[in-house]
Amino acid sequence: MIEVEHLSKIYGSTPAVQDVTFSVEPGEIVGFLGPNGAGKTTTMRILAGYLPATSGTARIAGYDVHENSLAVRQRIGYLPETPPLYPEMTVEGFLYFVARLKGVSAGDRAQRVRNAIARCNLQEKHSVLIRKLSKGFRQRVGIAQAIVHDPPAIILDEPTVGLDPRQIIEVRNLIKSLAGSHTIILSTHILPEVSMTCSRVTIINKGKIVATNTPENLEASLASGSGYELEIDGDPAAAQQVLQMLPGVRLVESIASLAGGNLPENRACLRVISEPGAEPGRDIVTVLVGMGLGVYEMRRTRATLEDVFLELTTEEKQLDTEPEAIVQPSEVQGAA
Repeated sequence: MIEVEHLSKIYGSTPAVQDVTFSVEPGEIVGFLGPNGAGKTTTMRILAGYLPATSGTARIAGYDVHENSLAVRQRIGYLPETPPLYPEMTVEGFLYFVARLKGVSAGDRAQRVRNAIARCNLQEKHSVLIRKLSKGFRQRVGIAQAIVHDPPAIILDEPTVGLDPRQIIEVRNLIKSLAGSHTIILSTHILPEVSMTCSRVTIINKGKIVATNTPENLEASLASGSGYELEIDGDPAAAQQVLQMLPGVRLVESIASLAGGNLPENRACLRVISEPGAEPGRDIVTVLVGMGLGVYEMRRTRATLEDVFLELTTEEKQLDTEPEAIVQPSEVQGAA
C-alpha cells in the first residue's frame, strides 16, 4: 500500500532524509519511530505531497507521490502534528467542509460525516465550536478530517503529542480501531504508543533507517537486556564463576541491588545475561542450590523497545539489512 524507495531530502547542504526505504502492507499499522530531528516529519510530509523529495520514489496505492500527486491526495488521510482546524466552525460543519474539499459526492457526504463522527466518538460535540473543545477532542476532530473521505491510507504525525494519559488511551484505541480497513503509518517518538498500537516498527535516526521489525522481535533481538537478576547469600565471586560456565549464559555481573537500598549482610545481587533463545533459569537455580547458596529472589528480565531504541539511536548502530525486510533476531544481534 505504501512503498518508499531510496528517498532523500536535502535542505541546502543538510540532509534531512537519506536513502530511506520501507513499506507498509495493506491494513497494517506501522510505527515510524525516531528521536526529535530524525527525519520523521519530513518523510511524512513527502508522503502527503506537502514536500517534494530530492531523490527517490514514494508510492501510495500504486500512485507515485510526485508524478500523481492529486491521485495520492485523494487516497490518503493526513494528520500533521498540529491539526489543520478552523476554530470558528462547528465540528460537523468543518467535517462537511473537508468532505467537500476531499471530493466526496453530495449524495454520500452526510453519511461519510456521520461515520467519521461516530468512529471518533464525537457525537456529543458535533454542534460545538472547535475553539471550545479540549485538546483531546481537537485531536479527534483532526483524525475525523483525515478519515471522512474513507481513504485507504492514513498518515498520522505525532497524533498523541501534548495529550493527558486518559486522552492518549482514547486516541490510541481509536487508531487501533482503524486497522484492517485502513493502512496506517504512525510517526512518533513516544515508545509506549508504538508497543501498544503498531504491528511493525521502522526506526529512523539522523535521516537513515536503522531497523524494521515487529516490536516483539526487536525486543528479542537485544540479548544484552534478556536474562535474570538474583539476590543470593554466600560467596558471589564463586557463584559468578560457576554460572558463567553454564550453557546459554553469555555474561554474569554483580549489581548493587534489585530494588535499591542496602542489602542485608552476606547477601549479593547478580545479573545473568543469557544468549538469544536460551532459557538457563532452571540450571541457574540448580547450580546455586547445589553450591549451598541461598536464593532469596530471582526474576526474569527482558529487553524493552526503549532499550532497542537507545541501542540503535544513542550508539548509532545501523543494522546491515534491507530496511523493508523483516529483521531476524540473530541478524540484529550480529549487527549490534
